[in-house]
Amino acid sequence: MTGRGRRGVRWLVLAMTLVAGTAQAKVMAGVRLPDAISLQGRELLLDHMALKKMLFFEVYVWGLYLEQTPDSTQEAIAFQGPKQLQLHFRRGIKREQLVESFRGFLSHSSVMRTPEMKRQSELLVQSLKGVRKGDTLLITYLPNKGLLISGEASRGAMIPGKAFADALFAAWLQENPIYERD
Repeated sequence: MTGRGRRGVRWLVLAMTLVAGTAQAKVMAGVRLPDAISLQGRELLLDHMALKKMLFFEVYVWGLYLEQTPDSTQEAIAFQGPKQLQLHFRRGIKREQLVESFRGFLSHSSVMRTPEMKRQSELLVQSLKGVRKGDTLLITYLPNKGLLISGEASRGAMIPGKAFADALFAAWLQENPIYERD
């Protein structure tokens, strides 16, 4: 094969790799999240992806899936359709550490301080398990059902209604702002 032919093949392989890589998923810190997922027969799109670090340790990559791209945090929270928050752990974490981290995160939100929200927060926290590198935690709002906690990082829990789901997504998006300030 001539030099010109080899260059042509290299460009073709590079172009095919770029198209295949960008059309299917996004990658961050070695974690691959699909551009879209199917949930209850609806397509949810990856709206945001970020890496959570503590000091210089990569703790997890998180992704937020929504049916449509909102213009604001309030619009993302109030949306009536399904939504999902995915946490993909980059390192092992003991259950006690994960529980304390979630309790601390939830206690920072003023919305989570009512007795009912504290009770529901405890249901979420009690479902958590220790994680290994590569494990996931899925926090999914299912319309007319509630918040489903699943994945390898959870024993599984269903917290009924939309109020707790809205409060959790509000707390998450306040802690991790991704939209213009409302």
